[in-house]
Amino acid sequence: MVFKNARPSKKDYRHFTIKSVQGPDDYASMEEVIYRRYKRILDEKQSLPQLLIIDGGKGQLNAATRSLEKLNLRGKTAIIGVAKRLEEIYFPGDKVPLYINKNSETLKLILQVRNEAHRFGIKLHRDKRTKIMVQSELDTINGIGEKTRDELLKKFGSVDSVLKADPVEIELLIGKNKTKILLKALNRN
Repeated sequence: MVFKNARPSKKDYRHFTIKSVQGPDDYASMEEVIYRRYKRILDEKQSLPQLLIIDGGKGQLNAATRSLEKLNLRGKTAIIGVAKRLEEIYFPGDKVPLYINKNSETLKLILQVRNEAHRFGIKLHRDKRTKIMVQSELDTINGIGEKTRDELLKKFGSVDSVLKADPVEIELLIGKNKTKILLKALNRN
């Protein structure tokens, strides 16, 4: 996520699929994402942000800082971690967090950035979950594409209903050739 002039810059948002981490490891995932994001910024000769806000406490902040060190960016951009429980602000190397007045405009902006990151991340996970739920037995049939699958599911509601449908009704919807392919794959020929 990127904020410019205290406003979200959605065109600069990026999703990352974790590639090198097996299983749930928040710290290693954070380290990978920060490394990939800032390596790309360097490779494309983009300007660095003034402030990098990490969603998490000391552990996440340390992971992000390790990535910046690998890229020789330590000290070239400010970095903080925001721990959710008490809205604690962590700085690299400091053991004691900073507590900012709850009514502070600074804290409100930091929390707005963090909350937007949560919203963006949750939307990605919901979209992935929806995509998985939409996948069906129809996706594995050669000759039946996404558009045909969607037409069938829209008309009949489920693969079971397609199986029970009159072949003539299916043919009217998707054509003779695709109906043959579909019925053969579903063992209804």
